[in-house]
Amino acid sequence: MNGANRELPPIESRRTTDADGHDCIDPLGVAIVTVSSSRGTDVEKDLSDPSGDAIASILAEAGHVITARRTVPDDYIRIKTTVSECLERSDVDILITTGGTGVTVDDVTPDAVGDLFDRELPGFGEAFRWLSWGEVRTRIVSTRATAGIARNVPVFVLPGSENAVRLATTEIISTEAPHLAGLATRHTTDES
Repeated sequence: MNGANRELPPIESRRTTDADGHDCIDPLGVAIVTVSSSRGTDVEKDLSDPSGDAIASILAEAGHVITARRTVPDDYIRIKTTVSECLERSDVDILITTGGTGVTVDDVTPDAVGDLFDRELPGFGEAFRWLSWGEVRTRIVSTRATAGIARNVPVFVLPGSENAVRLATTEIISTEAPHLAGLATRHTTDES
């Protein structure tokens, strides 16, 4: 995979502006956390993770670098702890979770990750559900996909469906994440 084993340059050299003069970070260091009741607690090379693989492939194809991949069970504390650990890494500019966004009692990812948000990004969930309408129609009400900024890092909480992940990553995240990461960290630069 393109972005899996590439070294990530220092953030100072990746900070730029887009054509409209908006702050951006490109390429991004990406952490992916897969939440699953059917997988082990740590990533193993032989585990099947189609949704996590889709995220990694799409973002690597866009030139970003996958810096961390973790798999955790549907457990509030394990999810929150794992995401928190990833947020502490200096090579993580955005973090994406996949799985656990439904309405069953064990779907706790939005709750666990949401507790880490400093600021919510409600437009992400709204846009994702709007884009999903054509495929799943009224079933969009059963997803609690969300996003926010946690410790200066944009965090996206996606369903476990590979189709949903591809839609969100292709249509929203790959386009907006560099800008969101730039805005979320602008206050940390000397120019601000």
